[in-house]
Amino acid sequence: MIDERLLVIVAGVLGAMVGSFLNVCIYRWPNDLSVVKPRSRCGDCGRTIAWYDNIPMVSWFLLKGRCRSCGARVSIQYPLVELGTAFIWAWMAATIIPEWQALRGAVFFTILLGIALTDARQYIIPDEFSLGGLGLGLLFSISPGFPTVLQSVVGAFVGFTLLWIVGAAGTRIFKEDAMGGGDIKMMAMVGAFLGWEGVLLTTFLGALLGTLIFVPLSVIGKKRLVPFGVFLALGAAVTFLFGQPIIRWYREYLMIP
Repeated sequence: MIDERLLVIVAGVLGAMVGSFLNVCIYRWPNDLSVVKPRSRCGDCGRTIAWYDNIPMVSWFLLKGRCRSCGARVSIQYPLVELGTAFIWAWMAATIIPEWQALRGAVFFTILLGIALTDARQYIIPDEFSLGGLGLGLLFSISPGFPTVLQSVVGAFVGFTLLWIVGAAGTRIFKEDAMGGGDIKMMAMVGAFLGWEGVLLTTFLGALLGTLIFVPLSVIGKKRLVPFGVFLALGAAVTFLFGQPIIRWYREYLMIP
C-alpha cells in the first residue's frame, strides 16, 4: 500500500505539472490556438523556452519572473496557477478516499479553475473545458460510487436544459442575450460530475454569490461586469465539497424522503 504522505507529495508534483499545462490552455484555447505546437515561448522576444526554464514554480522564482533571453516580465499568474493546482491535487489526495474519487475531484477543480480564469480574463468558456469536462465527468461515473452513469447523464441534461431555459427567458424579457452558450455547456459538465441536484445547488449558489457581489457595487456606483461562469465555478466547487450535507439537510427540512 502506498504511504499516504508519499501519495500526497506525488499528487502535488503531478498537480504542479498539470497546472503548467493549464496555463497553456488558459492562454491558447480562448484564442483558438493549439496547445501542442508551437512549444512555449516568450511573448516578447518569441524565443522558445528551454525545459529547465519551464519547471513549474521553480523556474519563475529562479529567473525572478523574467525571460532569460530578453528580460521581459513573466506574469505572476503562471506560478500562482501552478501552485493552486498543486494544492488542489495534494489536498484531494490527502482528504478523499478512494484514490479514484480524489482524482475525480482534482480533475473537476482543475477544470473549474481553468473556466473561472478564462471567463474572467476574456469572457469566454472554451469548449475544450466544458465539453471536454463533460466527457470526463461521464467517464468518471463508470466507476463505483456517486454519481452513477444514470445520475451523471441526467445531471448533464438538467444542467444544459436549465441554463438554456433561463437564458431564453432572460433574452425574451430583456431583449438581449442573457446567458452565454459557454455557461450552458459548462453546466452540462457540472451536471455530469455532480448530478441533477448538484446542478440546482450550483446554480443557486452561483446566483447568490453574484448577487452578493453586484448589489454592493451597484449601490456605491462601482458596478463591474464579472462573468457568471466565475460564480458558477465557485458554486460548483462549494457543491462538490459540501453539497451532499446541504442537500440532505434541505430534504429533511422539507421532510422529503
